[in-house]
Amino acid sequence: MNFNKHFELKDKHAFLSPSKYHWVNYDEAKLEENYSKYQAKEKGVRLHAHACESILLGIDLPKRNKTLNLYINDAIGFMMTPEQPLKYSDNCFGTADAISFRKNMLRIHDFKSGETKSSMKQLEIYAALFCLEYDVNPNDIQIELRIYQLDCVLIHNPDKEDILYIMQKIISSDKHINEMKAEV
Repeated sequence: MNFNKHFELKDKHAFLSPSKYHWVNYDEAKLEENYSKYQAKEKGVRLHAHACESILLGIDLPKRNKTLNLYINDAIGFMMTPEQPLKYSDNCFGTADAISFRKNMLRIHDFKSGETKSSMKQLEIYAALFCLEYDVNPNDIQIELRIYQLDCVLIHNPDKEDILYIMQKIISSDKHINEMKAEV
């Protein structure tokens, strides 16, 4: 049998996917609700790609109190790197939407295109990953974390003890996972 190649599907995911089979039981209203969420997620992916390009090219948006404009313009103004992966190990890594570190100031900004309540915990984990990857003691630097969502900017200066705790949690959890992998 010569199976069809479907090269156009590489790195794509279907809404009606066999691996997310619950849609088989949806009525039309539930299908519409979930498809709207799917579309919002896809739009968020595209907005992140647009923001990344705008930041890399240094293209400011009009100065309006809109989430995307605020995020892009601040990232450009603070000379931040967009979509930067941070890695402690194969078990613990992530991508910061925008990050910079200069003059002992770590800035991490997160762009949220949806309405789901967000948490600074995600950004604190990015800060911990940064400190672990680049061997930086959080007590020796300033940290500012920002979430851009719903036309607002939430600013947080985390307690250094919280970042140190997360760093230790990453180290111990990673060690435990590696021990479990070795047992297999």
